[in-house]
Amino acid sequence: MKKQRYSRQRQLILDAVKRRHDHPSADQLFIDIHALDNKISRGTVYRNLNLLAENGEILHVKGPDADRFDSRLDKHYHMLCTECGTLLDAPVQYDEKLDQVVAEITGCSIEQHDTIFDIVCPKCKQEKES
Repeated sequence: MKKQRYSRQRQLILDAVKRRHDHPSADQLFIDIHALDNKISRGTVYRNLNLLAENGEILHVKGPDADRFDSRLDKHYHMLCTECGTLLDAPVQYDEKLDQVVAEITGCSIEQHDTIFDIVCPKCKQEKES
């Protein structure tokens, strides 16, 4: 992790990610941040989100629809609603054994694995049923 000097804009972006628990995209975060500081550019937001993720201050979740960001840093799984695009934390514990099994089979060094469960969320499921 590379130590970065303090930046008011980076802190504003980090705070915006920490305020949200819905795994926002960079575009969603830009809208939130731009409302607080209309001088901040989209490029500044994107660049700092990537820097914060590289430094381990936030989690970068690569989804099929868009890259999302998460303030929760522990290893965990996600669930993506295939109807509305909502990204949620999965209520199951990360399985370190899978990392070990794949490492043994392949000879690779496994840092972690990412799993996104495709789901239909309760709201969308109810709408489909009615």
